[in-house]
Amino acid sequence: MAPGSGLALAALALGTFAIGTTEFVAMGVLPQIADGISVSIPTAGHVISAYALGVVVGAPLLAGAGARFPRRSLLIGLMIAYAAGNLVSALAPSYELLMLGRFVSGLPHGAYFGVAALAAADLAGPGRHASAVAIVFLGLSVANVIGVPLATWLGQGLGWRAAFAFGGVLAIATAFGVLRHVAHTPANPGATFRRELGALKRPQVLLAVATGAIGGGGLFAVYSYIAPILTDRTGLNESLVPVVLAVWGLGMVTGNLLGGRLLDRWPVRGMFVLFVFMTSIFALFAFTSVTPALAVPTVFLMGTSIAVGTGMQVRLMTVAGDAQTLAAALNHSAFNVANALGAWLGGLVLAAGLGLAAPMWVAVGLSLGGMAIFAVAVMWQRADARAPAPVVSAS
Repeated sequence: MAPGSGLALAALALGTFAIGTTEFVAMGVLPQIADGISVSIPTAGHVISAYALGVVVGAPLLAGAGARFPRRSLLIGLMIAYAAGNLVSALAPSYELLMLGRFVSGLPHGAYFGVAALAAADLAGPGRHASAVAIVFLGLSVANVIGVPLATWLGQGLGWRAAFAFGGVLAIATAFGVLRHVAHTPANPGATFRRELGALKRPQVLLAVATGAIGGGGLFAVYSYIAPILTDRTGLNESLVPVVLAVWGLGMVTGNLLGGRLLDRWPVRGMFVLFVFMTSIFALFAFTSVTPALAVPTVFLMGTSIAVGTGMQVRLMTVAGDAQTLAAALNHSAFNVANALGAWLGGLVLAAGLGLAAPMWVAVGLSLGGMAIFAVAVMWQRADARAPAPVVSAS
């Protein structure tokens, strides 16, 4: 890597830490939010949906529109917008303004991850893209271990508004870090919103998005219901659930670091290895979740499967052609779809009375579905590579 790239990657990772902390803290302080704006907890839960909607909408729009700007300037702008959304959330006097604040906060999310991944890959150079992207995504994993518990503690002790204010401070710190440590590179003069939208016409890009949306859903089918699984099936005291979630976060950190190395060496075979591993761990959890001594280590292993997200990020960057910015940002749109899909399907099997092991089998099915889509993409790509070039007539 180039001299100074370590500090640049750390600055980029601080942004994913800020986003991860603020995205998930709403779940930890939801009762306080409901009391603070005088709504029911289910109604307050809509602020989480508003954020997710902002991610899905903002990723392609902001990434596509911002492709003509220098990446450093775009990253700084996205973090300032993220800080503004969190400030609106922290100061919102009503439910409607809080919903607006969470939606605005979600808009820069996917674009930041995509552009930060591209900047990290440029810093790393050939052959180390996955490792560099994994370092940037490490901020999201560390957020689950440190950031979310800290912000939740602030929100419970100083009021829920403090949690969102904390996220805004982290965003501003990221903007300064990027300005200080990420080198300026000129904008791509040929980048236009129209050209970036061309990514949506590329079958390999659409297949990569579908792989993430389906294959990533398994993770959320289990994670969305991990608290009742741990208390009602495993038999853990409710007070131990945050500790086990921290174990999940440690698994995410490990998965990011090891997964980056695996995918640098075997970008395609490594993805198949990760899908098989992820499927096996979800199936294993259906049996180990009845015993605390076995459930907790399995939770750690499930956390490592987040490496699939790094793999799909690199995949999108590889198949995007000249529409890099928008395609890279689509990864987090895909994973927010995965979040909604996994939670919905997991909820369906629970509502059907199939028991707390049922979401794990949903996760197995979604993981296999994602692997099947990825296999189709790889076979299609190889068939295209073997196809003879068209003969051009000299007449």
